[in-house]
Amino acid sequence: MQFMQSTGRTLRLATVAAALAFCGTAAQAQQQPSAAALASAREIVQVTGSTNLFTPLIAGVVEQAKLLLLQQNPNLSKPLTEIADKIKTDLSPRFDELVNELARQYALHFNEQELKDLLAFYTSPLGKKFLVEQPAVVDAGFKFAQTWGNSLSDEVLAKMRGELKKQGYAL
Repeated sequence: MQFMQSTGRTLRLATVAAALAFCGTAAQAQQQPSAAALASAREIVQVTGSTNLFTPLIAGVVEQAKLLLLQQNPNLSKPLTEIADKIKTDLSPRFDELVNELARQYALHFNEQELKDLLAFYTSPLGKKFLVEQPAVVDAGFKFAQTWGNSLSDEVLAKMRGELKKQGYAL
């Protein structure tokens, strides 16, 4: 169950990240990062595992299209599965488009020295530990925030009811 939630969250994050990556401002579109900045940025994308967020995108898009067509004609399961598998294979080289755009975004937001510093951090023992531990920290933070938010909601609702009761309103 937790794996399914984590996978779903990862897919949602990847979708949001991909959308954000392609929504640059006009000022960013005019900037051209240097080759060295792009090279460092690509290394950061690889070292940080950022590409893992995007891995399910192509397969997810193909599967959604397949399911849409299956709803129209459930008898097409076998040919659609074969077609979907071929399309996934055919589209796999396009994954580099996402990687390159993510690297470009890093290079637009950080200068060459900052990219080198980031790369040095992520390849250091502390940086490697950070990359390993960050998902658990974020997951625990989300779980706490959900519990905390529910508790806060109960508290606010109780206060509102109390105030309404003081004013003579019955709920």
